[in-house]
Amino acid sequence: MSDRISQITPPGGVRDRLDRPVRDLRISVIDRCNFRCPYCMPADVYGEGHEFLARKHWLTAGEIKRIASLFVAMGVTKLRLTGGEPLLRRDISEIVAGLAEISGVEDLALTTNASRLAEKAAELRAAGLQRVTISLDSLDQQVFAKMNGGRGDVATVLGGIEAALAAGFDPIKVNVMVQRGVNDHTVLDLLDRFRGSGVIVRFIEYMDVGSLNGWQPEDVVPSAELHAAISERWPLEALSENYRGEVASRYRFADGHGEIGFISSVSEPFCGDCHRARVSAEGTLYTCLFAHHGTNLRNVMRAGATDADMAGLLQNLWRSRDDRYSEIRGRFPAVEARVEMYRMGG
Repeated sequence: MSDRISQITPPGGVRDRLDRPVRDLRISVIDRCNFRCPYCMPADVYGEGHEFLARKHWLTAGEIKRIASLFVAMGVTKLRLTGGEPLLRRDISEIVAGLAEISGVEDLALTTNASRLAEKAAELRAAGLQRVTISLDSLDQQVFAKMNGGRGDVATVLGGIEAALAAGFDPIKVNVMVQRGVNDHTVLDLLDRFRGSGVIVRFIEYMDVGSLNGWQPEDVVPSAELHAAISERWPLEALSENYRGEVASRYRFADGHGEIGFISSVSEPFCGDCHRARVSAEGTLYTCLFAHHGTNLRNVMRAGATDADMAGLLQNLWRSRDDRYSEIRGRFPAVEARVEMYRMGG
């Protein structure tokens, strides 16, 4: 990153209209997935004939590194690779290696459905990946299949987790999207499986991301309700946050058998401390998970923009940000359709 970029970045980084800095960049490397989770990529919409992005429209490994470097100069310290399913991308290790070279990156992570993690874990670790988060909504095979569109199996995901542990990833987190009447009855069994293993399980409230998942408020299981059910079986003790703006409220089992977390975007919005930006596979920057529009960075780069041009654009976009959807959810009529989660990586 040139001295010119450092000079035009203000001390302490760039802040938005609500005085929030940018600290976390989530990069979707691919818009395709081998699962069809109804809450993200429902099969009746994204069937076998659905046309995803042509590969030429994906950001290249070099373009991803360039964008990430510009964000790091603005104050970002955490990078996360997402999809779609990022392990479907053949050059994923090259992408990881490039990001690992950026000075100032303190945390380099990847979110995956783990369907290909067993074969990729050691390679990703060697490339410089520091952490992995696995999406696993239930250990019950029938429930699991219902929640991923009938793709994959629990045993494969568990094998991926074991491979990640063997490769030295620590900590490993498992994300569980909880939907009332669908998988909420399997929560305790899943926790029982991972208690004492070092794997951190985090429960995510079902959210109205995009416009295709049929979200209804009554489908949400509030974190407080889950906390009560879990603590009745295994008493929990609150933990302090690792850093300001951490999305999960952290708890540990009172008997010392590990940590769990709750991500409560619906019942306890945390927009006030949101410092995350998202870049889609085709290079569109979104400043909110619930956005309905973004700014395409790929086209600007491929048109010949300099690093200084790009830095100025990114800073102006962040300074104009005032997103706080979860705090004002339901206070206004629906507008144009929001961007689907698989496009920006969740």
